[in-house]
Amino acid sequence: MDSNQSQHAKLSSLGRALRDLHKQLIHVETQNFGVVGSPLEHLHLVVNHPHFSWLQKLSGLMAQMDERLDEPEEISAADAYAFRVAIEELIGPGEKGDMAFRAKYNALLHDSPDLVMAHGALRQILVSVSPQNQPAR
Repeated sequence: MDSNQSQHAKLSSLGRALRDLHKQLIHVETQNFGVVGSPLEHLHLVVNHPHFSWLQKLSGLMAQMDERLDEPEEISAADAYAFRVAIEELIGPGEKGDMAFRAKYNALLHDSPDLVMAHGALRQILVSVSPQNQPAR
C-alpha cells in the first residue's frame, strides 16, 4: 500500500470511529433529553435544539473529514495528523483544547459503556495517525 492509500485508509478509519462515537453521544444525550417523537423530529432536535448544540463541533469535524476524503489530492501524513489534533482538542487528552466540550464529553463517558467503547476504539485509531509517514509509537 503506498503512502497516500495508507493515509486515506487511516483517515477513513478515523472517520468511521468518529461517526460511531458521535452516534453514541447522540444516543446518550437523547436519553438525557427525554421523549423526542419521530426520527424526523429527533433529527430536527439534534440539529437545532440547544441541548445538542455542543455536538455540532464534532459534526462539523466529521463533515470536514468526509470532504477531504472526497478530494482527488493525495492525503499527506500531515493532513491526517491535523485531524487527529482537532479531535484531541475536543476529546482530550492534553491541556489545550475546547474545555467546555471536553467537560460535557467526559461527564457523558460515565453514563454509557457503549460510549466508553466507542471512545476506546477512536483512541486506538488516533494513536496510529502520526505526523510523518512512519509508524506511530
